[in-house]
Amino acid sequence: MSICIYPGSFNPIHNAHINAALFVKKKFNFDKIVFIPAYRPPHKDIKEFDGENAMHRLNMVELAVKEYDFFDVSAIEYTRNKPSYSYDTVCQINDIMKPEDKINFIIGTDAFQYIKTWHKADELKKLVNFILFIRENYFDETPYKKLKEEGYNYELMNLAFEDISSSEIRERIKQNKEICDIVPIKVAEYIKKYNVYKI
Repeated sequence: MSICIYPGSFNPIHNAHINAALFVKKKFNFDKIVFIPAYRPPHKDIKEFDGENAMHRLNMVELAVKEYDFFDVSAIEYTRNKPSYSYDTVCQINDIMKPEDKINFIIGTDAFQYIKTWHKADELKKLVNFILFIRENYFDETPYKKLKEEGYNYELMNLAFEDISSSEIRERIKQNKEICDIVPIKVAEYIKKYNVYKI
């Protein structure tokens, strides 16, 4: 089985996330693309992401991908009462799903540029192939090529950059602005129903 994982905080999941995953499916035809919401993102404020927020994020990802049979959602990081390190997650996915080759790992340039600071980055780079999406308006590949030379293997996707950020969506929600144009409709309904982000 060919596996691609899509880890992220998904706070909340939005259309750019879905479009990136659909692009990857069309290009590589992986058997499964597995969305993995982080329970406690190690590089972000734990208080913002813990507890109720974590469960909302997981529920919203499940709603967003439900209509696609080639997408799965894993709560694997919710079973660990500690920060969601990608190295640990990849090792567990390897043990559970037993992919036929290296796991593929969807990531944006905004996160990938800091990959060397990640937990056990030298070990992680041996286990995965990164699928890289541009997350900036003026992209210069030079620093990323240097990472590739150091063993962080990636393939750069040519999908046009969608300037959507989860922080922007949260701010729009607080201001009672419409979000149906940038998040899946079921996610928008969920956010309204449970009053997510308005507290």
